[in-house]
Amino acid sequence: MLVALAACLGPFWLVSISDAQQSISPRRIGVLLVIFSPESREAQAFRQGLRDAGYTEGRDGVIEWRSANGDYSRAPELVADLIKRKVDVIVVESTIAAQAVKHATSTIPVVMAVVADPVGSGLAASLAHPGGNVTGLSAMTTDLTARRLQLLKEVMPRLTKVAVLSNPDAPYSPRVIEELKAAAPTLSLELSFEAARMPTQLAPAFSAFTRAHTQAVYVIADAFLSVHRTTLIELSFKARLPVMSSNNDLTEAGGLLFYGPNFRELYRRSARYVDKILKGAKPGDLPIEQPSKFELVVNMKTAKALGIKIPESILLRADEVIR
Repeated sequence: MLVALAACLGPFWLVSISDAQQSISPRRIGVLLVIFSPESREAQAFRQGLRDAGYTEGRDGVIEWRSANGDYSRAPELVADLIKRKVDVIVVESTIAAQAVKHATSTIPVVMAVVADPVGSGLAASLAHPGGNVTGLSAMTTDLTARRLQLLKEVMPRLTKVAVLSNPDAPYSPRVIEELKAAAPTLSLELSFEAARMPTQLAPAFSAFTRAHTQAVYVIADAFLSVHRTTLIELSFKARLPVMSSNNDLTEAGGLLFYGPNFRELYRRSARYVDKILKGAKPGDLPIEQPSKFELVVNMKTAKALGIKIPESILLRADEVIR
């Protein structure tokens, strides 16, 4: 009888029996944001991913949003609060957030929306078989380092000195720095390094870049540098230094180039992991996915302001040109 009714309803039959039971007692989904806010396009992409999987917010699932606003030190307390709320799964967007959850619980499943290097940071045994309670997506931040440097050189053929700005608290920064050091000689580039973990350290870093006569800045973007992107970009314009970034939000704010995965797509795809886990899958058995496409974004407004002529070959390959 029930099967016949479902067949008659066709597309209007939106939930299964188990989903209907969930509507009586919605599943609780914790989302721990460090870079973005619950109002960001990335967060909305996650919401859309849940809708695509058949979830209606408030009926089938309740999202518990927590945002550290770029402050890594807040991650443990936010994790503790989510655990106290007895969430069924926790979605994270940074390595430190994922490590904080993994340290606090071995039973609550963890889904990585944006994590730079899950295996290298000790969050997973391997991409194919993560094991434990963590799975999700890898942003491949460290694997794209040489390609970003190459694109910067292609845009600025006379480039010889590149400044590197990083947050020493970001777990993946040391590996990116080593990859930059390995790639620089092949491109005839000399690197200089400065670190900033507090807003007051940004201006001195750019002053050091100016004294070193650098011609561009490679930003190893993390939550802190992304949250303070307006200040960072203002300093880069004052020093007339174009910025290549591993986060597109810096390019949208005025950086010159971005190359990497579409973060909104990663957030949307992370909702599929949540769906599988809520339906009974074990996170340790779900392979970690890598981005299937990488985007090149060029900010032409910045190029014109800094007097940089973008080669036609770059513009033809760009997925987005900000004008």
